[in-house]
Amino acid sequence: MRRDLRHVALLYRGRDDYLASVAGCVRGVLGRGEPVFAAVPGSRADLLRGALARDTARVTFGDMAQIGRNPARIIPALRAFIDCHPGERVCYLGELAWPARTDGELREAARHEALVNRAFAGVPATIMCAYDLAGLPGEVLADAERTHPILIRHGTSAPSTAYLGPDALPPRCVQPLSTPPPRAWTHHYVSDLRVVRDLVAECAARAGLPPDRMLDLVIAANEVAANTLGHTTAGGTVRVWHTEAEILCQIEDSGWISDPLAGRVRPAADEARGHGLWLVNQVCDLVELRTGQAGTTVRLHMSLRR
Repeated sequence: MRRDLRHVALLYRGRDDYLASVAGCVRGVLGRGEPVFAAVPGSRADLLRGALARDTARVTFGDMAQIGRNPARIIPALRAFIDCHPGERVCYLGELAWPARTDGELREAARHEALVNRAFAGVPATIMCAYDLAGLPGEVLADAERTHPILIRHGTSAPSTAYLGPDALPPRCVQPLSTPPPRAWTHHYVSDLRVVRDLVAECAARAGLPPDRMLDLVIAANEVAANTLGHTTAGGTVRVWHTEAEILCQIEDSGWISDPLAGRVRPAADEARGHGLWLVNQVCDLVELRTGQAGTTVRLHMSLRR
């Protein structure tokens, strides 16, 4: 059994090619006796089930629209599947990018793909990520080539000449986030997080966020702001605004998060640190993070639609 990670971008074009290329690769993996976890959008799951027929009993299906709504949740889900099959080589099929995704979601999808190379280095797993050449923007497909060492087209495997390496992120994932609108509610905090919580709760209520989701957003904002007080001395700034589709809460401070996988690996119960960002990723619909020696910006997204 191979003991290394094989991270592959499966490039297909439309429905027929999906059935031939993607389903064909899964059948090949099943033929080797490897357990398969397929996390794909609902419509793709129906296609895959039909193509695999009786072999679907050997596949664990997940809806990527739920599992990967926040792409930071995918690495923990995959880790849990791997841990359920000790001593075996496993296969994961994921389709994280589709045309209805927002720009922010697609950027975080690309970040996830890059971090897979670090998170599962040396793990006996085949991680196959499907991309539709016919429906996705060119920049998304370019990021797929940058984050996967192997590309498969029409059943043919080849090294990706654009691959950036296991420790690099695509350029779009490190560029500064867009500037919040002038109408954003803003507060600078240095000690009292009660004002931060009250501001986020008031803005969420005005935006129409349901009460249970409002509580999630308040908890997430409090966790990020608490990190500011725990690791910096200059305080931080919180900005909150909303669109028709979502409410956004951005927190900026002078700290630097050095671990690229922070918030994407479940901390042990007895670990003193690391629980804050983990919790934030579990309750928010999307989390964007930019960090470096100049400081850290965390942008929390919560959908206003059920």
